[in-house]
Parts: sequence; C-alpha cells; structure tokens
Amino acid sequence: MRISTAVFTGFGLIMTGMIPAQVAAETKIYPYHGANYCPAGLQPVSVGGVICCGTPNQHISYQQALSHPTKKRRHVRKARARSHCPAGTKGCS
Repeated sequence: MRISTAVFTGFGLIMTGMIPAQVAAETKIYPYHGANYCPAGLQPVSVGGVICCGTPNQHISYQQALSHPTKKRRHVRKARARSHCPAGTKGCS
C-alpha cells in the first residue's frame, strides 16, 4: 500500500508541474471608467462583469478589450445538387 501511495503522490506532483500557464494565470482585473465612490487608493474595477473597488492589473477597460477589431469569419454554404424530377413522379429524391 505504501508504494502505490508514493507512486500516486509522485505522479500528482509531476502533473501539477505541467499545468499550462493560462490555467495558473491570475484573474484579469479591468479598470472601470465611472464615478469613483471607492475608498482612497482604490478605483472602480470590473472583475468577471461585476463592478467593485480594487486595483486593476490590465491597462485597458473591459469594453475596450471587447471592441478590439478582429476578423470575422464568413460562413459560405455549399450549393446542393438538385435532381430534376418531372411533376407527379414518385420516389424522386
């Protein structure tokens, strides 16, 4: 039993070291440009859509980040091949 526990513990430590940087990154805190009713040293910030008091760690607001121009993908539908069926013919697909 002790050997398997040690193996699982070692495997867990190895897998913890392989966590991608984005998963381990800190939460993005955006400044919110509005009326400042926060205590001294703090300013309005937006964290996950909630506005509260704090110190931002991003240089642009959340609205500016969303309005960043990106290339929009266009979906092009392929034309279907239509079979010609005379009127009144059964089983034509």
